[in-house]
Amino acid sequence: MSGFQLDRRAAIRVGGAGLLGLSLPELLAASSHPKACAKSVIFLHQFGGPGQHETFDMKPNAPAEVRGSFKPIQTNVPGLQVCEMLPRVAEVAKHLTVIRCAQHTMKNHNSAAYYSLTGMAPPSDDQRLRDSLDLFPAYGSIVDKFAPASRAIPTFVSFPHVIRDGSISPGQHASFLGKGHNPFFFAQDPNKADFRLPELSLPASVSPDRMEHRTEVLRIIDEQADRMDQSIVARGLGESYHKAVNMLTSPDFKKAFDLSKETRETRDRYGRTTYGQSCLLARRLVEVGAKFINVYFSEIIGGDKGGWDVHGFDNHPQDPILKNHLLPITNQTLPTLISDLDERGLLKDTLVLWMGEFGRTPRINKLAGRDHWPQCYSLVMAGGGVKGGFIYGASDKIGAYPTMGQARPEDISATLFHMMGINPESEIRDRLNRPMPVSRGEVIRDIIA
Repeated sequence: MSGFQLDRRAAIRVGGAGLLGLSLPELLAASSHPKACAKSVIFLHQFGGPGQHETFDMKPNAPAEVRGSFKPIQTNVPGLQVCEMLPRVAEVAKHLTVIRCAQHTMKNHNSAAYYSLTGMAPPSDDQRLRDSLDLFPAYGSIVDKFAPASRAIPTFVSFPHVIRDGSISPGQHASFLGKGHNPFFFAQDPNKADFRLPELSLPASVSPDRMEHRTEVLRIIDEQADRMDQSIVARGLGESYHKAVNMLTSPDFKKAFDLSKETRETRDRYGRTTYGQSCLLARRLVEVGAKFINVYFSEIIGGDKGGWDVHGFDNHPQDPILKNHLLPITNQTLPTLISDLDERGLLKDTLVLWMGEFGRTPRINKLAGRDHWPQCYSLVMAGGGVKGGFIYGASDKIGAYPTMGQARPEDISATLFHMMGINPESEIRDRLNRPMPVSRGEVIRDIIA
């Protein structure tokens, strides 16, 4: 092959990758992959769009209609302030990279959510954007294709919601990569006393040995179809029966879902909420080898106990949702997850990403809330090879536009893949067999430790 030679180690890697169904361009990209800094990613998707002014990019010197009602507090990192409602987050700031210059142009939830979940721009900024196999795969599905988990554990796990704004938001599954790369998804609430996964339950008469035979696996799947039908991954098990064997027989994976093994104190620290216990479960999944975990903060965009779409709820006299719900649950659960990972020696290999689909307008509206604003917003990373106690980028004096740094969704995707040892130029092909890179962005090298 003119101009291209593989050494023995590279040839071995290519040979193994070929068994995963990679094309020649994918193999060439795989042979030059970056060194992985993160073994796992926990993506805490904040559906609805958190306001930068109420979290990580406050503007205390701006006019009242910009700065809002909350005050900043100092963290344990000089020069880094956060909202006064996040004192526990302030205590773990030494682990955080705060990015204050994220931006794009999608103002509708479905199109912006798709962008944030895939790093690929949607075909249009349209609230009617519908989920389809023509759209790009989720991050975790790409990880499953290029860097799958090495043990009997699903690479990509997502829970406990399918996010939607009217229709289901695209970007939550494998799309044209095929059902075999779908997430292991479940919608059960980890905070409920009877939390369990029926799709992982074997009939008492079935031994693990019987599960080694394809026909036996498919028969058992068929028998349990009525219980498994709600699981997105279950609908793809027929195409990947080895994945079914792994899930149905892996003791480690099943044990990860037994939250009763955690102490009462630990569960209380995370918070006795759906989100809190979901984040605790995410840590347990990291411990057994899952590589990409999507935890959705909420199923819907706003309203009572919903997501971050606070057009008029943040200062509502009957229910100030930012003060009573969104910020307190963030203050409890996010720093607990980071501290727990650190205490267990997992943070250095686990990248935590806290991010929504966009930010909120610089000026408070007539309903005492903020509207959609993708032109400039904040996100947070911790662990997995990023710098601790670091601020990347800056916004202008009212938090409307970036004045320093670049962090488009494409750049976030390139950075995530790079940190996981996947070349962002690795190639996949869509339903029309057209080649495309897994990311069209640039790695944000300034945040890498």
